[in-house]
Amino acid sequence: MQAPAISRRHLLLGAGSLAVLGVSGCTQTTFDLPEMNIDAMPTSGIRPQISIDKAVTVPDVMYAAVQEGPYSLPAIPYQKIPAQFRRQIVVDPTGEQPGTIVVRLQERYLYLVQPGGDAIRYGVGIGKAGFLWNGRANIQYKKEWPRWTPPREMIQRKPELVKYENGMEPGPDNPLGARALYIFKDGADTGYRIHGSPEWWSIGQSMSSGCVRLINQDIIDLYNRVPGKATVVVG
Repeated sequence: MQAPAISRRHLLLGAGSLAVLGVSGCTQTTFDLPEMNIDAMPTSGIRPQISIDKAVTVPDVMYAAVQEGPYSLPAIPYQKIPAQFRRQIVVDPTGEQPGTIVVRLQERYLYLVQPGGDAIRYGVGIGKAGFLWNGRANIQYKKEWPRWTPPREMIQRKPELVKYENGMEPGPDNPLGARALYIFKDGADTGYRIHGSPEWWSIGQSMSSGCVRLINQDIIDLYNRVPGKATVVVG
C-alpha cells in the first residue's frame, strides 16, 4: 500500500515535537525525506521564525547600565515601561526596503527594516500637537554624545534656556542623550532628530517639542545599525 502524502504543515509540527524530544535527552531520528513521500506544495500560512539577533535579548541585558568613556548611563527600570515599547524583532509591517527607518507616530514605534521580512522595533516618544513633523527624508549624519542647542524659538518660549544658546555639553543629562541622527530633506536640515533621552518614562508618550526620542540604550543600538544616508519615513 502506498504511504499517504505528508504535508509541509504536518512535517513542521512533527519537527517541533522532535526538537522537544531532543532537548529532553531522547534519541533523535534521522529521516530520508524522499522516502516519506512529502507533499512539496508551498503552504502560504507558514512563515519562518523571525530572525535571531544577539543585541535583541532579554531586557536585563538590553537595558543594563552602560559606561562609555567618561559617560555613565544607569540601568533602565524596564519593568515600568510597557512591554510593547521595549526593543524587539517583529514581522515588518512597513513594506519598505531594508535599512529604512520608519516612525509610526500614532503607534509610538520606530521600525528599522531588516532583510528577510523582519524589522527591529523600538518604542519612541514623539512631539506633542503642534510640534510634529512627517514626511520622507534622510539621515544626513549622526553623532555620538551630541551637544544640544535649543532653537531660538524654544528659547523665546522658555527664557531659562538662554544659558544653552551656545550649546549644552554632552552627557547623560543632555536632552539628546547618547546619540543623535539628524534628519534632512532635499539637503536642508528639518530641525528634527532621532535621539536618545534620559527621560525613559516618556517613551510611548507625546510630550516633546517634536523630535523622536528613544531610551538611551535603544538609540545606541539603532545608531550602530543605521547605514549612512538612511531613508527615514515619518507618518
